[in-house]
Amino acid sequence: MRSILLMALILLARTLAAQPPNSDCANAVRICAHSTVQGDNTGAGAVPGFCPGTLSMVWYTFVTNSVGGTATVSIAPGDCVNAVGYDDELNAVVLSGDGTCTLTSFAAVSPCEESDIDFTVTTQALAPNTTYWIVVSGAMNNGTVQPAQCSFDISISGAAADIVGVDMSAGTDRTIGQGESTQLDAHSTGPIDWSPTSGLSGNGIADPIAAPSETTTYWLTTQISGCTYSDDVVVEVVRRIDPPNTFTPNGDGYNDLFGAWGVDIVQLRLDVFDRWGKLIWSAPDLAARWDGRYGGQDAPIDTYVWKVHATDITGEVYERVGHVTLVR
Repeated sequence: MRSILLMALILLARTLAAQPPNSDCANAVRICAHSTVQGDNTGAGAVPGFCPGTLSMVWYTFVTNSVGGTATVSIAPGDCVNAVGYDDELNAVVLSGDGTCTLTSFAAVSPCEESDIDFTVTTQALAPNTTYWIVVSGAMNNGTVQPAQCSFDISISGAAADIVGVDMSAGTDRTIGQGESTQLDAHSTGPIDWSPTSGLSGNGIADPIAAPSETTTYWLTTQISGCTYSDDVVVEVVRRIDPPNTFTPNGDGYNDLFGAWGVDIVQLRLDVFDRWGKLIWSAPDLAARWDGRYGGQDAPIDTYVWKVHATDITGEVYERVGHVTLVR
């Protein structure tokens, strides 16, 4: 008796359930790439779906990016009405249309896929910058007389759907020295908003000059086809230690000495090695400079390896390795 009463309550709840707002094309829910939407066709009107044996459909829509290609819709079924006569399988198909929402104007651009567990629907190649629709319906097979009424998660991905890195990007990560600046190389087909704006020459543009005083992550946010997207770029600020790459110890008073230095460096050791790895000069002193001599003789014209071990005013330790060419 209790089970019969429970079934009756379930059927009554289903009958009285409010119809989902997106039960018709005009109220299709926008799906944005890189995000998941929670859906539910419970209570949807008994309107035949676009695939055989389906009813109670709900509508979604998305806009392809500027390159187009295939797209993949992912469906993860959740809780379904569990009562005699009800199926537990959902069905999905992707449609093209002219925007009028006239049912006869739609054409399938994917196969109909159906399952009671997670499944995907992959389209044919889609046109760029074009609106498409997704219909999720309840299946009605295996002797059932009522379509599945279920919650589910739906998302979209793939070449035609991806926006970040295609139609918008915060650009390439940069490394600058303290007091230096760099020009960002973001792009977006929508409006640009940077956060934070400290250290930037301006907002609303793709290529501001960035001169932060410390390592900063900048976020670019934009709106494209009714969706909001964000991407980040890191401007790393380092303490430069940049010895020259050549020096000419020929006694003319110009570029005769080789050394290393850096902003806010309090301790520095500079070692110079020949091409075989033999240490030929070393100095644990910020002011020390190599004069191009070894063992009391002029070192030969060659390319040498240098290694710097430095400590800055915060106590952070840096190591750098590079090459210098001795020319006379």
